[in-house]
Amino acid sequence: MGIGQQLVDLLNTTGLVNLTTGNIIMIIVGLVLLVLALRGVEPLLMLPIAFGCILVNLPNTGLMDEHGLFRYLFFGTQHEIFPCLIFMGVGAMTDFGPLLANPSTLLLGAAAQFGVFIALYGAKLMGFTLQEAGAIGIIGGADGPTSIFLAMKMAPQILGAIAVAAYCYMSLVPVIQPPVMMALTTKEERQITMGQLRQVSKTEKIVFPIAVTVIVVLLLPPVAPLLGMLMLGNLFRECGVTDRLSKTAQNELVNITTIFLATTVGATMDANSFLTLKTIQIIVLGLVAFMGGTAAGVLMAKLMNLFLKEKINPLIGSAGVSAVPMAARVSQVVAQKEKPGNFILMHAMGPNVAGVIGTATAAGVMLAMLM
Repeated sequence: MGIGQQLVDLLNTTGLVNLTTGNIIMIIVGLVLLVLALRGVEPLLMLPIAFGCILVNLPNTGLMDEHGLFRYLFFGTQHEIFPCLIFMGVGAMTDFGPLLANPSTLLLGAAAQFGVFIALYGAKLMGFTLQEAGAIGIIGGADGPTSIFLAMKMAPQILGAIAVAAYCYMSLVPVIQPPVMMALTTKEERQITMGQLRQVSKTEKIVFPIAVTVIVVLLLPPVAPLLGMLMLGNLFRECGVTDRLSKTAQNELVNITTIFLATTVGATMDANSFLTLKTIQIIVLGLVAFMGGTAAGVLMAKLMNLFLKEKINPLIGSAGVSAVPMAARVSQVVAQKEKPGNFILMHAMGPNVAGVIGTATAAGVMLAMLM
């Protein structure tokens, strides 16, 4: 064999000769996501997703082949291990005190899930299968781990698009929500002040995760992995005797899991599966779902005010989506612009943490009805 043939054979082993137009486009998509991460768009998740996207679109790496590195790591995503571990960390970081202090705000978290079902119906009209429509709809809950969990269960072929849409919209809460909030409320409603919340006892905080787990899982067994890990993490936080476990769940465990989850989700974004009309439709439907959930929460708050003696500021209804604590902060920012000194953040945290439970419950309903 001459040296010329050897050089040809060597060239054929490189990725250059197998680089397709689709690969180049997806590498550019990965770079765009990387720039967004560097500009503060969910950087802890978007950066590894972006880099995973770039890596998997470099030909001949074998990263997602049967014995490739990402294929082994993907086991944790494929079998819903990583989303559940992240939910444990979320539980350990969540204070359900504002919800317990004002249980009626649970209705706002439930109402905000309306956007999930709007997107489900819209996706079905667009020609998606019922399972794909359910996975797309959950984007409206603004909960990345739940979106990934449900996508792997019901529509793994569109996982990448769902994950990117979910995390992009979570980061865009301060941009998307205020116009919806302003359009559905009057200036007088936005200026409503709310009294101080009552003090919640330690006993209530310990009983809550146990009671919610038992009741919800009995009604919706498929939601046990997500809700169970969420409430176990919260029990670590509130019981007072497992500080080391709580700190580990909040920090080391959730950070390591996030790296593996986000990178392997990015690795599903190969050109063949991502460059389709479905991806654009999913991104549009995700926005519709998110705006619908925001609107439903605000409208539920206005409806509740028809029956409440002490009125609630309807801006807290927009916090019923599961983007904790971003959605609650947006409620506070909008309220303070209307009336400086109006402090509704802790009131908004009630529906915000209720939204975490609501989105997990909505996922359980999807699994029970559509699988």
